[in-house]
Amino acid sequence: MSSILERSFKVLEQLAAHPDGRALSALAADLQMPLSATHRLLNELARCGYVRQDQRHGDYMLTMRLVSMSLSFLGNSGVVDVAQPVLDRLAADSGELVRLAVVDGDNLTFVAKAQGATRGLRYDPDMGLSVNLSCSSAGHAWFSTMTDEQALELAAKQGFGKPADFGPKAPTTVKALLAFIRAARKRGFSIIDEVFAPAMAAMAAPVRGPDGAVIGVITIAGPSVRLTEQRMLALGPTLLAAAHDLAMASAGSAMFKRRA
Repeated sequence: MSSILERSFKVLEQLAAHPDGRALSALAADLQMPLSATHRLLNELARCGYVRQDQRHGDYMLTMRLVSMSLSFLGNSGVVDVAQPVLDRLAADSGELVRLAVVDGDNLTFVAKAQGATRGLRYDPDMGLSVNLSCSSAGHAWFSTMTDEQALELAAKQGFGKPADFGPKAPTTVKALLAFIRAARKRGFSIIDEVFAPAMAAMAAPVRGPDGAVIGVITIAGPSVRLTEQRMLALGPTLLAAAHDLAMASAGSAMFKRRA
């Protein structure tokens, strides 16, 4: 970590992963930074209003300032306004979790969701996180819109997800990843089972702007016992229709316009 700015963001990222707070010594160990340097960064972030210290235990945690900024950004961008009706409809049709990720440079970041599961098992991971491209349905769907060379270059840049950290069937070789990408390209949407997480399945389709450029990805995810391959194939046309509706609505969002 070569700069104070980079170190500060690393501290914020670590605290975002620990909403209950993190001790100074634990943060320093996580970031492989000296205690004194970590303490100085935390004090400066606290002075700026992004971090606070729990007076009872002494742990450091994020304030709501970053959350407020993120919500304000999404609200002003118009993404949720144009996307939510489509996501709600797809969630009702599928009975599963539906999410929208937007292209953000070399990453995909989830920005909106709708939960269609009203009973039984419910899958609902964290929002606002960048997607691991090599072992996610969203990543495979995005890769399918690129050449094999472009997709592999981006996957190598981010790094392959490890089965121990994701699902037992997560691809760890170029050959395995290409099989997922080419299958998604052929059918128009991706399908995975126990690739992103154990006992979980998902599917995704790219969302294109008016000029054909990919601006996001829409996904359906749920327990494998319910979201079987047969059911995902049956939901394919519904997913593609939702992606088309989002593409048509994208002109109503400033963020989508920029990405298009």
